[in-house]
Amino acid sequence: MSQYKKNPLLRFFLIFLVIVFSIILFIYRKDVQKIAHLGYGGIFLLSILTNATLIFPLPGVVITSAMGAVFSPFWVALAAGTGAALGETTGYLAGFSGRVIVDRKEWYETLTHWMRKYGSLTILIMAIIPNPFFDLAGMAAGMLKLPYYQFLFWCSIGKILKMLIFAYTGASIFKIFSTP
Repeated sequence: MSQYKKNPLLRFFLIFLVIVFSIILFIYRKDVQKIAHLGYGGIFLLSILTNATLIFPLPGVVITSAMGAVFSPFWVALAAGTGAALGETTGYLAGFSGRVIVDRKEWYETLTHWMRKYGSLTILIMAIIPNPFFDLAGMAAGMLKLPYYQFLFWCSIGKILKMLIFAYTGASIFKIFSTP
């Protein structure tokens, strides 16, 4: 029997830690946004933090769009996308802990079915599409014990692609409004 299955206290601690972290980030969300002024490292850190919340969405893509107008959109997207993927670890850990935070509604069962059947593709598509429900995909991946490296890889690809769209859109909008 694995160490994880033998220790229900570890499972409880993981879910408790994720919930507390989400609440703290939600409470201090305005202060968290100030980190973006630190350049690409700040964008990376901010993206980790805005994606580490469960269910409480923070405006990470809005910040990515704004930073895409200030810095190189490609590097902004790379920093924001990799940070976002690392931040999504909280959802994965919540599912891995064995505790499902959401009710098992029909749509969650459908998502879990997609995750069982298509795994990586489900993560990739859910990561690309701007939606507040990616946490549920992360929870399903963790609950189904999808290998973390696989979850992180496909989540990173999807988040980087999504952030490319937002960073370049922000840069384009800035160019439109700044031309005389």
